[in-house]
Amino acid sequence: MEVKMSSRVLGVGMDLVEVHRIAKAIERQGGAFLKRIFTQLEREYCEGKAKSAQHFAVRFAAKEAVSKAFGTGIGAEIGFLDIEVHHRESGAPGITLLGKGRLLAESRGVSEVLVSLSHTEQIAGASVVLQ
Repeated sequence: MEVKMSSRVLGVGMDLVEVHRIAKAIERQGGAFLKRIFTQLEREYCEGKAKSAQHFAVRFAAKEAVSKAFGTGIGAEIGFLDIEVHHRESGAPGITLLGKGRLLAESRGVSEVLVSLSHTEQIAGASVVLQ
């Protein structure tokens, strides 16, 4: 079977995070850490989960993977709150770019951000493709 790609890949990023590091940051800094890194939608979703640190960690990894796909890292061009991880109606994860993230995507011709998330009790990971 031949697969034809209609979109061009503009960037690929991947990141792994140790869940205990995110859990410790939450313990030490609490709401200040969460509000600096995660949108309200993300906080509400993760706080509703039994093992919330795993869900926060995988979102942290996704944000880092997006910044790596752009080749910028988190900083002046895109920040943590410019990247939001959500779930589509199908249950699949999705990425919404906000603020500087949206502007960066527009300037680079990015029309879609594909994301894959995975986590265990110890490690959370995310892969991102910009098209």
